[in-house]
Amino acid sequence: MGGCVSSSQDRSDGGVESSDNAVAGSMPLGRNQPLKQEKPKWKSDVPLTVGQLRSKRDEFWDTAPAFEGRKEIWDALKAAAQALENGDHALAQAIIDGANITCPNGTLTDCYDELGNRYVLPVYCLSPPINMIEETSESDAGDMEPINTGGVETTIRLRLSTNKDRKMTVRTTDTVLQVKRKIHTEEGIEPSRQRWFFSGRLLNDKTKIEDAKIPKGFIVQIVVSPQNPTPVEN
Repeated sequence: MGGCVSSSQDRSDGGVESSDNAVAGSMPLGRNQPLKQEKPKWKSDVPLTVGQLRSKRDEFWDTAPAFEGRKEIWDALKAAAQALENGDHALAQAIIDGANITCPNGTLTDCYDELGNRYVLPVYCLSPPINMIEETSESDAGDMEPINTGGVETTIRLRLSTNKDRKMTVRTTDTVLQVKRKIHTEEGIEPSRQRWFFSGRLLNDKTKIEDAKIPKGFIVQIVVSPQNPTPVEN
């Protein structure tokens, strides 16, 4: 996801190889179209929560500029996508025009910069799926979990992007989600706003502390998302 491959060769299928790929290549002949106001509708193979959708988007935007294409164009596309989802069509169009981005189909799923480099955005960066599920459906289920008495106690070091470091005593059989809930109780940061990273990889909610293999004294980075995320429409 977020990878970038050359597509200068002629494709016989006439379609995008994968909606999850960011592609750079040659711009086809055709007129530029204004951005369409309607959001693309799609259904996720696996229903997503708001937090999971945000993580997928963040992972894409974090990795896409590392491949082909120009970073300033990626930044403009991200800003335009966010403006569209917030319903500010005029701002999105102004961003696209200001960056000299061409959209032959009137959407950000397939567009080009002035040098002819092609950029393909996955649909999940442009709108939420129609089968979005409530964030509480995952966390509320955990409210009925029995108290975890397995494993052994250990101390982990956490560094929050709010410029706060702290130590927390957990059990090795605790999941990341369970520890996120503890942080919510003590720091007021909802689990959906926390993204855990260790050694350059994202730790998902079901990962047990013992499976994360965090050496003693090492730090887990926690990226805290803004208080008011982009609203999701059904």
